[in-house]
Amino acid sequence: MENYVFVDKSLFFPESGILAVGDLHVGYEHAVQQSGILIPERQVGEIIADLKKIIEEIKRKNYELKKIIFLGDIKHYFNYEWKEKFNFGKILDFLGNYVKDSDIILIKGNHDKFDFSGKKMKNYYFSKGIMFFHGHMEFSQLSDEKVKTWVFGHLHPSIILSDKANIKREKYKCFLTGNYKGKEVFILPSFFGTVEGSAVNEKNYGRDENFSIIPAREIQKFKVHAIGDDGKIFDFGKVGRLR
Repeated sequence: MENYVFVDKSLFFPESGILAVGDLHVGYEHAVQQSGILIPERQVGEIIADLKKIIEEIKRKNYELKKIIFLGDIKHYFNYEWKEKFNFGKILDFLGNYVKDSDIILIKGNHDKFDFSGKKMKNYYFSKGIMFFHGHMEFSQLSDEKVKTWVFGHLHPSIILSDKANIKREKYKCFLTGNYKGKEVFILPSFFGTVEGSAVNEKNYGRDENFSIIPAREIQKFKVHAIGDDGKIFDFGKVGRLR
């Protein structure tokens, strides 16, 4: 059995049946509307459709889905916004068709100032050597010798691909994998589709050293796994060689 599987924008661990999902930022479209830009609200429908596709792929591979972990920044507004609560409720209702409510784990991110879910958000979740957390702050449990693997989001990694003339440029979400402080590390892309994320092969990526618990110089050593339009994963080597 494989130790882990990239499934579209998510990461699945077959042995434990855990599906990790990166930043949702539910309410992002509403925030854009509030700024005066009129865009249709399709985010929740797209999230549910993507989750359904991912769950069906897990079943197709004959794996058992036992638990779903959202890695923080579930909501977008820093303040309370009723519409975010309503829309995330739709996502939870959908997931209830596949896993028990108690098996949906919510990690607290830097945007999650209010726990509107009716659940108690956690700073981290630990299972079978794997620590799941958001990635914006460090805590003592991360260095525990029982922790072999870190899984987090927060950085919204993506990659820009261009033609030789650098005329046509397209951005794709990606996973980052590597090692840091003796831990195997997986950094997940954001899950919401409206914004692709921050390109790891641009010079200013990771310039703010306080934004992540892993310094930019260490991120240079991580491998890039880009997600194609059909969900297929493409390896592009180390971040540092893409600049």
